[in-house]
Amino acid sequence: MGTEGFWLLVIGFSLIASEPISNSTEVFARNSTELTVDYSDIESKFSIRNPEFPDEDLCYLVPGQRDSILDCNFKNDSQTFLIIHGWSVAGLFESWVYKLVSALFEREPSANVIVVDWLDRASKHYPKSAENTGLVGADVAKFVNWLEEMDYPLEKVHLLGYSLGAHVAGVAGNLTNNKVNRITGLDPAGPSFENADHLRRLSPDDATFVDVLHTNTRGSPNLSIGIHYLNLVFQHENSRRDWHDMDQIVKCSHERSIHLFIDSLVNRAYQSWAYRCSSRDAFNKGLCLSCRKNRCNKLGYGVNKIRSARSAKMYLKTRDMMPFKVFHYQIKLHLFSDKNMTLLEQPMKVSLFGTADERDDIAVTVPSMSTNSTISFLLTSDKDIGELLMLSLHWEKESYLYGFFSTNQFMIRKMRIKSGETQSRVMFRPKDGEFGSLVQGGDAVVFVKSSETPQSRREQR
Repeated sequence: MGTEGFWLLVIGFSLIASEPISNSTEVFARNSTELTVDYSDIESKFSIRNPEFPDEDLCYLVPGQRDSILDCNFKNDSQTFLIIHGWSVAGLFESWVYKLVSALFEREPSANVIVVDWLDRASKHYPKSAENTGLVGADVAKFVNWLEEMDYPLEKVHLLGYSLGAHVAGVAGNLTNNKVNRITGLDPAGPSFENADHLRRLSPDDATFVDVLHTNTRGSPNLSIGIHYLNLVFQHENSRRDWHDMDQIVKCSHERSIHLFIDSLVNRAYQSWAYRCSSRDAFNKGLCLSCRKNRCNKLGYGVNKIRSARSAKMYLKTRDMMPFKVFHYQIKLHLFSDKNMTLLEQPMKVSLFGTADERDDIAVTVPSMSTNSTISFLLTSDKDIGELLMLSLHWEKESYLYGFFSTNQFMIRKMRIKSGETQSRVMFRPKDGEFGSLVQGGDAVVFVKSSETPQSRREQR
């Protein structure tokens, strides 16, 4: 398995009431006026893809031309996905398009998968392409309205927009006669949209359900591509610091949203979970691994559509390759010492041993360690170790010279571990003796599962 990447991500979602489905009389009325609607100004093209040739434009649905529905084998009883690309410097589809097409067919074999081609308008200078999203959104809205006129139910329509394409989807969702079922924004573009009116960008009320996956927001000053929403703070971090490759780092982070969504389609047995949290700092302390009252949710295609008046911030970490899923643990312990001291940014290595597997030497940095204090930090494993039975904690030296002049030491009586994925809370005690002696640069301290059940603060009170 690959190394674990430091990808801090969040999914934001919103659900609103859908518009009522029109009755048969209204459908007939719409169909009777089909030819009076002017589709001649539509420049975008709608390529319906085939699972055998996911990268080929073999047939186009043409709004206003009913025969194209039959010619392209559009299935009226199947779900429909519209993939909307973003800015294109070269004026060509990027490789992720056919990968997403293939993944959608793998998950939903009978689906209608349509690629919205607006390459001519997307290959201008960025400000002009960003301005063109309004025109393309109007094209997509007309296309969706036409499908509805053909008696196709909008509760089967799912728009997936990447970067500028996310705002195209938002504009389209705002302009359609009735709400489409779902819009997924894959790292919606930031430049030109940070403070834009909600009618010009993707907004929570543009579909019955709107979910947004951000992977490149303002975590990197002046290098961000992804938009920073007012009520949704989404952040992605990359541990690489090779500034010569910064353009590739930014592109990789931006496009990571697509691959996370693809992962959610094809790796059903390894679904990533995200956790509602108020801040990145609280999440990194492991304080937000609760699933009570819809505080956790699946990432990507299988997200649970929670009806909520407000959007939610949800965080998770992932591996750096598919399957991206990791298992989240909160490590909570109390430190004792015979001298008062406070140490910052301390390097630790934790090993986990369970009923199914083990994971050795997981590196983690503890922000602060102080005498007579309780610390909490988040730990992730790229392996499913099953039920946790034992763990070891090793406090590393800060440098090779450390230890010649002094030795820092803390005593630990017990440790509480909470699993985000299983929601279990288990107490651990030192394997040898009542206290474990954690020495900087010394041997690892081993803790074993205790029969004691952790109590909540409310229970303790």
